[in-house]
Amino acid sequence: MPTATPDVSIIIVNYKTPQLIIDCLHSVFEHTQGVSVEVIIVDNESGDNSESLVRGAFPEAQFPQVRWFDMGYNAGFGRANNFGMKQARGRNVLLFNSDTLLVDDLISRCSQLLDQQADVAAVGAMQINREGQVHPQLFTRFAQLRRFCYILPERWLNRIFPDSHYADPNQVDWIIGAFLMTRQTTIGQTGGFDERFFMYGEDVEWCWRLGKQGRMLVLHDGFFVHLEYGSDISNATRKVTFINRFKTQMQLSNLLWIRKQYGAGAYLLLMIHYYTLVPIVYGWKISINLRQGKPLFSELTNQRAFAQQVGIFSRFFWATLFNQNRFFKV
Repeated sequence: MPTATPDVSIIIVNYKTPQLIIDCLHSVFEHTQGVSVEVIIVDNESGDNSESLVRGAFPEAQFPQVRWFDMGYNAGFGRANNFGMKQARGRNVLLFNSDTLLVDDLISRCSQLLDQQADVAAVGAMQINREGQVHPQLFTRFAQLRRFCYILPERWLNRIFPDSHYADPNQVDWIIGAFLMTRQTTIGQTGGFDERFFMYGEDVEWCWRLGKQGRMLVLHDGFFVHLEYGSDISNATRKVTFINRFKTQMQLSNLLWIRKQYGAGAYLLLMIHYYTLVPIVYGWKISINLRQGKPLFSELTNQRAFAQQVGIFSRFFWATLFNQNRFFKV
């Protein structure tokens, strides 16, 4: 059992992604040279041989940093990370997705930045794909996410929800939880994730609290590969349209975030928007079918999918409105 305090505790949540973690850890140990690290893996009841594959690939004599913990149930992203943060011994803590890869010594750079700049609460980096291309949809402002939640013309939304602006081009409102480093002391001041969130949105809400402790930075000249989807590969092939573009669990979490951060009025306004849209999108498609001479109720797949999503959100309506303490899992 190592006695020296590591500079960075790396926390990875696993749910049936052993090979992704093996590749991830290869990249960590290959590129991280400037700081000492420990690796904490928290398993969300994968029910497979993830542990034996991961720990078998890294004999203890070679990689003694790897520590494995079982949650005993599928706790989601926030609860599992909270558990991992409680086990962490490092001065700084990195939340790192299993479906990510390092391309250089980004961990040392971020750790040293936190050590040297006391006014920075947390730091992240730019996401790229395997080909080195920056992910086109990188939300770093709360207003960007609020605009995404509405199905309205973009020019309207830009006026209603303008972006925040900072003198430092690296400063942001929030950092994606796939690569987010902060201090142990900052976690102690803010608390961990809100454990009502099952998955998605919890990093946005946490960053709102982290941002009260200092600046939030995303290094525009720092990069990590984010393969995305991990164990949720169904989203990679899901057909997306302007109307039917929400991932149900993600949007339910976004609704909880809006309610907590912006209040009941903002939440009610968004839900009224969805309820109003249901008859509008049906009527719009039916009128098109009428003009084109098609059966009135044909080709309504997107409309039905949107109505079904609104129905799922409605199951959590009162719990969200009254900010109840329950697990918001679809």
